[in-house]
Amino acid sequence: MRVVQAYRFALDPTPTQERALRSHAGAARVAFNWGLARVKAVTAQRAAEVTYGLTGDELTPSISWSLYSLRKDWNAAKGTVAPCWAECSKEAFNTGLDRLAQALKDWDDSRKGKRKGKAVGFPRFRSKRKSGLSVRFTTGALRCEEIPNPRYLSCALRKLKRLSRTVSRRHGPDRRTGRRPSNRWRRASAALGKAHGRVADQRKDSLHKLTSRLASEYATIVVEDLNVAGMLRNRRVARHVADASFGEFRRQLGYKAAWHGGRVIVADRWFASSKTCSGCGAVKAKLPLSERTYACAACGLVLDRDVNAARNLAALGRRELAGSGPDSNGRGAGRQTSPGVQVAVKRQPGARKRGQTGTVPTQEGTAA
Repeated sequence: MRVVQAYRFALDPTPTQERALRSHAGAARVAFNWGLARVKAVTAQRAAEVTYGLTGDELTPSISWSLYSLRKDWNAAKGTVAPCWAECSKEAFNTGLDRLAQALKDWDDSRKGKRKGKAVGFPRFRSKRKSGLSVRFTTGALRCEEIPNPRYLSCALRKLKRLSRTVSRRHGPDRRTGRRPSNRWRRASAALGKAHGRVADQRKDSLHKLTSRLASEYATIVVEDLNVAGMLRNRRVARHVADASFGEFRRQLGYKAAWHGGRVIVADRWFASSKTCSGCGAVKAKLPLSERTYACAACGLVLDRDVNAARNLAALGRRELAGSGPDSNGRGAGRQTSPGVQVAVKRQPGARKRGQTGTVPTQEGTAA
């Protein structure tokens, strides 16, 4: 059964943080009022010109009410309208413009009979004293994390070898002769089993903590479908691959992401994440496993091969999200701070790519 969970958090900001939140909410109101004033001015001018007998191309050019057009015009005028615009996030101004675009669309659809329900009036200017202070942060680029493989088996290998030698020197059971195991063999065998159990428990605990953190922090996670069975046939890496538990990691990530209302994007096994340059897109014909640094002959990019692959997976995640529509960017959550100030955050989390663990979600400034 699919369970979708939502959470509401009450923030407790410091006085400085509260001032910053109020400043961002004010920036959203400024952008809304600027856009509305511009729309009303052009509309009134065109209506006046019609009374003068002007028609067609003689009228003042109309302006688009779409968010893209409003944002484009704002970027051109923000230096004059809001000289201190750089002190606030661009998301604050985008919040106001987005609300204006939606309000104008609702009014137009209601006027034309395309919108059900109660009639919607033309948008009004937002008052500094009467309007609720709110701002929404909707962007959050996919970023990548470097998560190393703990290698619990490798760390305990020396102790396991010693205990195994101790067991082999004791008199164990023999079905052919009917010999019964000695008490010393039983104690040595129990110690060996306990050491193996400790490694298994450490791996299980680490996987649960990692997958729980990723599923709770990121709404979209990209993983790569690896040929694990083929990797296990390589005697040089088989132990490390088995120690990483790729299959269990992916299984836990799948159901935990569903619990939190998130999404796991699985890259195809033949997706050339390691061979493709994350800078220019050039694809290498061959890339031996021994080459741990990716060097692109086309653009000169040089970086760790796992980071390069993680960035390619993050780009794949962005393309998947862009092609799925505006409502596929992950979960959103309403967050309330002090009375009158609301902050809505929509997060996009991270994609994962294999590194030392085999799957790794790196940070590009904005997880793969």
